[in-house]
Amino acid sequence: MNIDSIQNGVVIDHITAGKGMKLYQLLKLGETDLSVAIIKNVNSRKMGKKDIIKIDADFPINLDLIAYVDPGATVNIIRQGKLVEKRAMEIPLTLRDVIFCKNPRCITSTEQELHHVFRLTNPAEKEYRCIYCESRAGN
Repeated sequence: MNIDSIQNGVVIDHITAGKGMKLYQLLKLGETDLSVAIIKNVNSRKMGKKDIIKIDADFPINLDLIAYVDPGATVNIIRQGKLVEKRAMEIPLTLRDVIFCKNPRCITSTEQELHHVFRLTNPAEKEYRCIYCESRAGN
């Protein structure tokens, strides 16, 4: 298999095998006309298997979303064919419009313009709760 290198764009690497498509969908990459490569189940010395997403364009990446889905992923910024920045993900303390409150009595259900904000309440369990109604978010 031959996947060309990119000149300017983003490479999301070290994605846990099987989570690449979920990130692709959540980042709404299918709704763009960008050149995107999803490479699944690549052999990795460090991880055994991993997924990779290459975006051959400047694209605003929601780092909190990536960190929420897979905190072990890395985001590489490529400019003129060279790696200029590498970011390791950390579990975010706050998520804004990444996940949505499912509680029908939450104010976010009636106030459509209100942002969905969740706060990390239990880092060991990766548990988030809505800041408005305290409902627990599911992964």
